Amino acid sequence: MNQDGPATEAFVAHRNLLFTVAYEMLGSAADVEDVLQETWLRWRDVDLDTVRDQRAYLVTIATRQALTRLRALDRRRESYVGPWLPDPLLTTPDVADDVELADSVSTAMLLVLETLTPVERAVFILREVFQFGYDEIAEAVDKNLPAVRQIAHRARAHVAARRPVGPVSPAESRAAVEAFQRAVETGDVSSLLGVLAPDVVALGDGGGLKQAMPRPVVGAQRVARLLAVGLEKVGQALSVEPAHINGSPALLLRLNGELDSVMTVSVENGLVTGIYTVRNPEKLSRIARETALSR
Repeated sequence: MNQDGPATEAFVAHRNLLFTVAYEMLGSAADVEDVLQETWLRWRDVDLDTVRDQRAYLVTIATRQALTRLRALDRRRESYVGPWLPDPLLTTPDVADDVELADSVSTAMLLVLETLTPVERAVFILREVFQFGYDEIAEAVDKNLPAVRQIAHRARAHVAARRPVGPVSPAESRAAVEAFQRAVETGDVSSLLGVLAPDVVALGDGGGLKQAMPRPVVGAQRVARLLAVGLEKVGQALSVEPAHINGSPALLLRLNGELDSVMTVSVENGLVTGIYTVRNPEKLSRIARETALSR
């Protein structure tokens, strides 16, 4: 049994990393906080003198807790009303400077990771995002080394076939979102068409608590008309402000001063290829304060 002082110091030093690992696995801030609580309860009972690498040990605990939680979440999401999107996080500006980290927590990438099995997701995240060794990953997911290498290969191929083209520079992302914001503020179809990719996809998450698109909307014409009609309905009650969400430029939409929705986008070749709007009020709690993420 160790003393709380050194255990607390180590846990706090790695907390942002643990949060990031668990968030990339779960996409739910509330579930991540539960995972971190469980990680702490187990960590404080560890004899620190037996721990060679505190970072790896803590990540192993958190990964195992997240895997348990993820399997339960998969069942819960089967009954979710409408499309599911990850909780948007108001992130610190420095996250955008780490292009690979920002890409890994983007809404588009998290949706790709959703298509992996829980173990594939854990292996991919630990290897590709956080550069853990295969031996460390094997310990975290309780698999042998050959199995982990095979899982990693399979997960990489799966993600490569579905992921966005790749990380976009902060400058390109910022310019595209600024142009998109101007188009949203005008609510004009032609302005929106000027910033949307031909095959743009729009998703909305209301969780059954707020009205949202019940299914994906595909194509610039359809998405532009949908946005224009929605913006016309709210009129002067709507205000749009820029923010850094999940490491990238995004928009906060307020109705009569109250936060109504968070809109993140994916960008390719200067055009918006994906629009992800979260209206579920239960998912907007992390917009009130910045969340520090790290690798």
